[in-house]
Amino acid sequence: MDDRGGSFVAVRRISQGLERGGDCHSTSAEVVAGSAAWLGKGLSCVCAQGRESDARPSFDLTPIQEECLFKLQKRVEVPYDSSNPDHQEALTALWDASFPDEELHGLISEQWKEMGWQGKDPSTDFRGGGLISLENLLFFARTYPKTFQDLLQKREGDRALWEYPFAVAGVNITFMLIQMLDLEAVKPRTMMGAVFLKLLSENELAFDILYCIAFKLMDQQWLAMHASYMDFNTVMKSTRRQLERELLIDDISRLEDLPSYSLLQ
Repeated sequence: MDDRGGSFVAVRRISQGLERGGDCHSTSAEVVAGSAAWLGKGLSCVCAQGRESDARPSFDLTPIQEECLFKLQKRVEVPYDSSNPDHQEALTALWDASFPDEELHGLISEQWKEMGWQGKDPSTDFRGGGLISLENLLFFARTYPKTFQDLLQKREGDRALWEYPFAVAGVNITFMLIQMLDLEAVKPRTMMGAVFLKLLSENELAFDILYCIAFKLMDQQWLAMHASYMDFNTVMKSTRRQLERELLIDDISRLEDLPSYSLLQ
């Protein structure tokens, strides 16, 4: 966690260059600061884990796997642009899917706090996870609407007095998965990344589906641990460990085979 004159680091997104045809581009780390104590105290550390040694093994890819990885990495690299009409439309669609009976008064509005953004402008939070974090939330809302609404409205379980903010937690889950699956590497350097690429080559929506599983699993862990906002990083670490265990089960050939997939509705 870093302090910037009273602001807290929310999430850190590192975009590394990808080697394709000998052309390599590299950009520096992008750090997002926010004023909410939530982000500073509970949601930042999970996105600042230390990297392992560069001596990790790499795995050879089939042409299909290489193409799928490249497409997903391109999604990961796209920042949210508040001036882009397509991005604005996606953000509006997220509101409509989240609160179908409530009219949104503007892309900058106090209403966004109802969804768990730190302020009235969600674009400041999306900078940490990029456009893909918005796409993940929108996919969740449209594909598994009941589970999405249950989590958004905190309908299940004995909830804490200080709950995690839904939307900002979603951005952190996107970032956690990018780290866990080592998606910024040219080729997988972990067994986890290699296993995921096999699933991705079978279903191009694998990352989005895994996001939904991770979000529901995180909430389940939250309830089981009787967690409050200061426990968010511990809950996220527990969620990551559970996902890793399930992905490494021998007979998993598709995401629908994961035990936690059954949690989605």
